[in-house]
Amino acid sequence: MRGRTRALAAALITSVALLATACQGGGGTVAGGEGDTKAISIRGCTPENPLIPGATSEVCGGNIIDAFTAKLIHYNADTAAPEMDIAESIESDDNTTFTVKLKQGYMFQDGTEVKAHNFVDAWNYTMYGPNGQAGSYFYNAVEGFEDLQCGAGEDGQPDCDANPPKAEEATGLEVVDDYTFTITTKQPVSNLPVRLGYSAFAPLPDSFFDDPKAFEDNPIGAGPFKVTEIDETKIVLEKFEDYAGEYKPFVDEVTFRIYTNDATAYNDVVANNLDITDVIPTANLQGDLYKTDLPDRNGLKETGNLTWLTFSPVDDQFTDNKDLRHAISMAVDREEITKQIFAGTATPADTWVSPAVDGYKPGTCGEFCTFDPEKAKQLYEKSGGYDGTLVLTVNNNGSNKDYAEAICNQLKNTLGIDCRPNVLVDFATFNKKIDADELKGIFRSGWQMDYPSIENFLTPIYVKGADSNWSKYDNPEFQKVLNEAAAQDTGEAANAKYQEAEAILAEDFPTAPLWYEATAFGWSDNVTDVKLNAFGVIDLTQVKMA
Repeated sequence: MRGRTRALAAALITSVALLATACQGGGGTVAGGEGDTKAISIRGCTPENPLIPGATSEVCGGNIIDAFTAKLIHYNADTAAPEMDIAESIESDDNTTFTVKLKQGYMFQDGTEVKAHNFVDAWNYTMYGPNGQAGSYFYNAVEGFEDLQCGAGEDGQPDCDANPPKAEEATGLEVVDDYTFTITTKQPVSNLPVRLGYSAFAPLPDSFFDDPKAFEDNPIGAGPFKVTEIDETKIVLEKFEDYAGEYKPFVDEVTFRIYTNDATAYNDVVANNLDITDVIPTANLQGDLYKTDLPDRNGLKETGNLTWLTFSPVDDQFTDNKDLRHAISMAVDREEITKQIFAGTATPADTWVSPAVDGYKPGTCGEFCTFDPEKAKQLYEKSGGYDGTLVLTVNNNGSNKDYAEAICNQLKNTLGIDCRPNVLVDFATFNKKIDADELKGIFRSGWQMDYPSIENFLTPIYVKGADSNWSKYDNPEFQKVLNEAAAQDTGEAANAKYQEAEAILAEDFPTAPLWYEATAFGWSDNVTDVKLNAFGVIDLTQVKMA
């Protein structure tokens, strides 16, 4: 997900190595101690899970985790290029065994030093099936990963009680000394180093394993900020004075205020009662109203974001009915919605991969992502139609409600479907219902890239067992081609294979791409230097008081 701007020595990625070369209103100062506290506030949303790096795979929690953790790799805020952070070097002669050497002096916020075993222990914990960590799948490439997974029960789902894992530690992870460890993968994985800046790969302090519940109440990392307060209305972070990295913040305190209504957050920024929002309501995008409301304190940035429709895997009407899925996709006028609702800040999607990453190939979706009422009607009739009310579920954030209503109206007008939007109160509730298989019909899905690779838009979303595989897509040939792509010696060869895998996805059509979104954001008069990184996240280390 995310990164922060800093001029580090450029990292070199080749086929064999990655080498190191508190206030009620808006921002202000709070008197006390040896000086004034520079405090700012930012729009937040409710995390789905406790703030454990391996347990979080959504942005509400992920943005906070990235603020209080440091990883082996840091992604350049402007380009998303991987740069060394805790890692001194990551080297491999065969893209199968990687030797990781750490910089000395990185400290956790409990006063202990970050060492090699803190990575190995954390990664084993995340992989171990009974721990139920959402980020477990990101370790699939590690040798021995399968031995840490629970076997399936009678219903085909993991049953850790009846079929516990064979092991608690992966054979592919080994501590060499205090500042060195090795990673061995099941097969060559040329882009493994690029992945290691994702939040699921953060280290954990020894204190986590002593009392995981205490960690949930007081998360600990090695990043530029530390968490000092968590409740239902806010999450407060303070600058970590002993942070050893190069991305030191300019402010002393950041409060993530939890909003369930983005218009309220926006109005608070306009009134200087909130310092930063990374969501502009659709009503304020129209006619660039947000630029009038927030003169000289607004921005718009292209980021690696993609939105699509998922056809519910627990809705039997979509099973083995590709004509129905195609008909619904072709009945959505993406051009009209991106113009009328997003005011041009979004672009119609015709692929399952963002244009922000190397390997993007336009037009993969072909005619099925193009508005064609007549062809849509023909396919709909051929499919047998949809019985009953088609429910389109979204979470109550951003423009979701507005475009859900627009899509339902288009489906009614073009296909005659009785379509009804279902707007859930927040992102956490939305995710929990997906995980519990409670949503039928179609539902909104979105992706903010975790690391800059075409693979990140395919593997975590569409491989069997992946935490974000909301469509429950399962095609062994797709998996086979992804494995072949990961084993390629060059980025160009790998991208060609990933494009081949995406073509299989296009043929099966488990989801319907909608649009790529640029991110509009705004800030108060109290702050300056507000920037989005290449992942669409506010770079908190760069924000300054006005």
